[in-house]
Amino acid sequence: MKRVNTLDASWLAVESEDTPMQVGTLQIFSLPEGAPETFLRDMVTRMKTNCDVASPWNYKLANAGLFGRLLSPHWKVDRHIDLDYHVRHSGLPKPGSERELGILVSRLHSNPLDFARPLWECHIIEGLENNRFALYTKMHHSLIDGISGVRLMQRILSTDPDEINMLAPWSVKPQRNHKVAGDNAATISRAFQEALQALKIQADSAPRLISAISRIASAARHPEDHLTAPFAGPRSSLNRRVTGQRRLATQHYELSRLKALAKQAEVSLNDIVLYLCSTALRRFLMEQHRLPDTSLTSGIPVNIRPADDQDTGTAISFMIANLATNVADPLERLDHIRASTASAKTHLQSLPRSALNQYTMLLMSPYILQLMTGLGGRVRPAFNVTISNVPGPEQTLYYEGAKLEAMYPVSLITHGGALNITCLSYAGSLNFGFTGCRDTLPSMQKLAVYTGEALDELESLLLPKPKAKPKTPRKRVKKAG
Repeated sequence: MKRVNTLDASWLAVESEDTPMQVGTLQIFSLPEGAPETFLRDMVTRMKTNCDVASPWNYKLANAGLFGRLLSPHWKVDRHIDLDYHVRHSGLPKPGSERELGILVSRLHSNPLDFARPLWECHIIEGLENNRFALYTKMHHSLIDGISGVRLMQRILSTDPDEINMLAPWSVKPQRNHKVAGDNAATISRAFQEALQALKIQADSAPRLISAISRIASAARHPEDHLTAPFAGPRSSLNRRVTGQRRLATQHYELSRLKALAKQAEVSLNDIVLYLCSTALRRFLMEQHRLPDTSLTSGIPVNIRPADDQDTGTAISFMIANLATNVADPLERLDHIRASTASAKTHLQSLPRSALNQYTMLLMSPYILQLMTGLGGRVRPAFNVTISNVPGPEQTLYYEGAKLEAMYPVSLITHGGALNITCLSYAGSLNFGFTGCRDTLPSMQKLAVYTGEALDELESLLLPKPKAKPKTPRKRVKKAG
């Protein structure tokens, strides 16, 4: 059995009927040219008959009950997985629109996973207009985070459009790092050395960890540092209690447009993403007459997983940024966001990698406690909205010759956090997934439209307009006398 680490176990602990802790990916493919009518049916049959299920797809809880999830949860390998249960084939009434696909995925994402089984489902959805189909996969957050989830789904795809008879997603085994022979020798001496090394790292990190937490705690008294602390944001309509029904909205933009703006404004790409979300949220709340006088804040997950680490599970830290939603001027709003994220990055980078897990647990513990004690949505939130930007594959990818056209993240929400905005880059585009509570945030889909209008506005302010060519004077033609 494999013990669930502390951060992953927290997602199991806060699971409830209204807050299922699952994350998903929606992939949209175009059918290969000349594909037979039975292409998808045959693909699903191959997927289900391939019973070699790799980790983490074959993990289930050793004790699926409430106490088993709360008290020292462990994973065990399920050797009798019912793929007919986990793999579902659905259809939209042809020709299915993107809106109808969003409604179906919203409904699928609302349903909790079965804790008596491995915590994942895969839905193949046919009937999408323009000769396309979709693959929606969800998995519990205790098994994957955003980065590992993208890597997990990327491993099944190919850069070769002619490759066929590919493995099902759950049959692709994780890559293993090469180790020196004898590296895993389980000796008393080695165990003792590792224990001493762990204690040394803890001792070396403690002063800087204490200093970092102290600085966060005193951030409110030093606004000139632009460092945003937890609980600095106001209570808002984004931070109410939620119900179990979800709503999904999507949007995508060319990365080149966003990078051009970032270069012109001398900010990061992530600052542009935060600006678009901030501007959309400001407009959305103003229309409802619910815009707080003080600025909303964003919790931003930061990947701390090494580039060659193919493991799953949560490996993130957190920054908190000021979204400047109380600032009317667009360029001034962008400048506030830049200053806030720059300070947060500097603060996080001041910590050694060995201390990041402890720092994250200390920073996020009030947030987790709110959820575990039922105070989420009833008191001031640790931050108002989660906004994350996950790097995805840069090359165009295929599955069984079907071209991957777009890939959207579908995330989780909690009591006190009724909206999650996650971005995922793929093949020159940036894909936004807005996941919200259907009842707490009605008309949430407007946010996707408003980010596009915010992008157009920022381009008009920052990018020089092409000069009009001077008109050539028309020559007078003398008439013959």
